[in-house]
Amino acid sequence: MATTGSQTQAALSDHNLTGRVALVTGGTRGIGAAICHALAADGAVVAAGYSSNQARADELRQAVEADGGTLSLHKGDIADAEDCARVVKEVIEQHGRLDILVNNAGITVDKGISKMSAADWDKVIKVDLSGAFYMSKPAIQHMLGRGSGRIINISSVAAEMGNIGQANYTASKAGLFGLTKTLAREAAFTLRMAGKLEKGIGLTVNCVTPGLIETDMVVTIPPFMVADFVERIPMHRMGQPEEIARVVCFLAQDASGYITGQIWDVDGGLNM
Repeated sequence: MATTGSQTQAALSDHNLTGRVALVTGGTRGIGAAICHALAADGAVVAAGYSSNQARADELRQAVEADGGTLSLHKGDIADAEDCARVVKEVIEQHGRLDILVNNAGITVDKGISKMSAADWDKVIKVDLSGAFYMSKPAIQHMLGRGSGRIINISSVAAEMGNIGQANYTASKAGLFGLTKTLAREAAFTLRMAGKLEKGIGLTVNCVTPGLIETDMVVTIPPFMVADFVERIPMHRMGQPEEIARVVCFLAQDASGYITGQIWDVDGGLNM
């Protein structure tokens, strides 16, 4: 069957993010910065969330704009529910809508369980897990009202395998699996009850699970542990932030509307 020009144009638009607004938490460095660059390159207006480093945030905005993209900066505290709601409201007021939320912000406080304090535990859980909930609640309320949207949570291969000295981190990142699947079910159920669950864009929630990625977070891992990880990765190398960003962009596209509640490993085969 021949493909008409209009059919081709429609197919291309399904894989294009022009007209979409994306909010990326922890968006000014590492994986988050790569996601911002990739979403902007695909046509999205990007809002990058960050906590403190203004100079780095300004550098990202300048870099995205130099490549022809659009990016706004939004400073906030991911561990504070009210501040998260403020940031989401700020993005919607500034850009008129919110189509894509990428919950990428995360921290580590690595210690063996016998030396890990309650404060160490609480700090990581608050940012890495509760922060995703704090951002998702106002975002999904907005998306449900519009009948479409994308939420993409960034977890870690450590959540699937466990990792010495990271009880708090692995627990928080594993918690994102349950949050992802529950939000995905609730979104589909709510839209169905409202008569808005139709073929098309939809409202999906998915999770991307990076393996060992070459970012500044890797420098906090002892070299012997990095070498051991690489030896166990079938692809025998660290991943690049851009490799995570490509999967995020795929899940953000309109054409990915039949994918929801899924965990996407991008780890070179480490967790096989």
